[in-house]
Amino acid sequence: MKVPNQGRVLRPLTVLHSNDLHGDFLANEIDEKLLGGISCLSGYVAKVRQETDNVIYCIAGDMLQGSIIDSEFLGLSTIEIMNLLAPDVATIGNHEIDYGIAHLLFLERCAKFPIVNANLYIKNPYTRLFNPHHIMVVDDMEILFIGITTEDILKSMKNDVLGSFVSLEDAAREVGRICNAYKDVDVDFTIILTHIGFEEDKKLAALLDPDWGVDLIIGGHTHTILEQPVKVADILIAQAGVGTKQIGRFDIIVDTDTNDVHDFTWQLIPIDSSHCPRDTEMEDTIIKFKTHTDEKYDRVLCRLDHELTHPDRYQETKLGNLLSDILLEETSLDLILLGSGSVRKESVSTLFTLSEFMELFPYDDKLKQLTVTGEQFRRMLDFVFREEMFNSDHTEFYQVSKGLRVLFDRATREFVEFSLNGNPFSEDSHYTVGLQDFHFKSFEACFGFSVEEILENGKSPVVSTSIHDILIEHLSAAQILNSEIEGRIEFLNR
Repeated sequence: MKVPNQGRVLRPLTVLHSNDLHGDFLANEIDEKLLGGISCLSGYVAKVRQETDNVIYCIAGDMLQGSIIDSEFLGLSTIEIMNLLAPDVATIGNHEIDYGIAHLLFLERCAKFPIVNANLYIKNPYTRLFNPHHIMVVDDMEILFIGITTEDILKSMKNDVLGSFVSLEDAAREVGRICNAYKDVDVDFTIILTHIGFEEDKKLAALLDPDWGVDLIIGGHTHTILEQPVKVADILIAQAGVGTKQIGRFDIIVDTDTNDVHDFTWQLIPIDSSHCPRDTEMEDTIIKFKTHTDEKYDRVLCRLDHELTHPDRYQETKLGNLLSDILLEETSLDLILLGSGSVRKESVSTLFTLSEFMELFPYDDKLKQLTVTGEQFRRMLDFVFREEMFNSDHTEFYQVSKGLRVLFDRATREFVEFSLNGNPFSEDSHYTVGLQDFHFKSFEACFGFSVEEILENGKSPVVSTSIHDILIEHLSAAQILNSEIEGRIEFLNR
């Protein structure tokens, strides 16, 4: 549909966008109506496609992980469900790598929609693993999509064969190369699908040359909820939270003479049964997978004294304390550092089931032992508490086991209190620390100096080949468990 306007040709374009779906397939029943779920999300997308001209639906990474249905079928269930949801284009997030690069390439072959990524490649000979871009033709408009993903991918890829560029400067240059290469195609509209986090999206937009013609950045990774898109260097930036309880919607008027946004509105649409029809074919597919997982995982592990929560990965939480304390109790270590991002649910019910546990803590890993001096441990935490942690949303943070007491002053960057079991850390004394193998392999990125310095204190043996086994066995043997916030890590002048 063409809309003449003072000699211009203006065309409508509706861009629906999701990010960080994380296997959020099932709806929640709240106030007698369904909220979220792939069925209602699919129904809404189908409804918009039927009622509106020129509709595109895109996903900005992390379709995988977060549900027992996804992990049980190693993402194949998710790809089958995504094929029914039928996005026009998607990019990968860091959790698409969780089952390995080779498996991701297999999943991509199973996808009936294009997956774009510009910054993951084979080193020699230089070969991209994915198509870096995709061009759609909508109402005679050429729409260019480019995919960029997070530096977290590197931590999963300790590999001499594969590589990635992840700095914003490199990402900006790659966007420029792709945009320049397709100038002759007369691209009318350019969208970057990113999975690098909202603050990084803004920095990326500021680095892009206006002549490259980027119009939108649709992002993911930080689960950001917005009231309205942010504009940086005339580029609109949006994100749609996390899961299937909402979807972002741009209604744009594209000026095809100047190839930019003439006008737009944006909404964060709630997905619920009151105005989103259910997709019964989608529901049948999900039920097929859920029936299988229920038979295998729907057993009670234990009862909890009250609802335990993990509302924020950058603070001590009840669920974080519970898990780290179990690992401490079942090992002979002095303390546990548990990656806060490994805890994937905000809360669990008091009747704690195996399926809930698998969704709460989906990433099984080895537990490694490190021997550190008090001085080294202080440096590790000092790096974790760097200023970037306080004003961004993509750094590592840790849940810690009982006995550790840290009071850190952000203003002076000093440890006001730094003790274990009531005794101040001795700089020269040695302490044994339990750490997930993922964080051990990414030690320098997580803690700011080389793990080789730590290994000078002694070898780093594997305490357990499966953290899952430790946690599940402990929970299964328990009757009623409790966990509280104890002030293990606190900040002054936060």
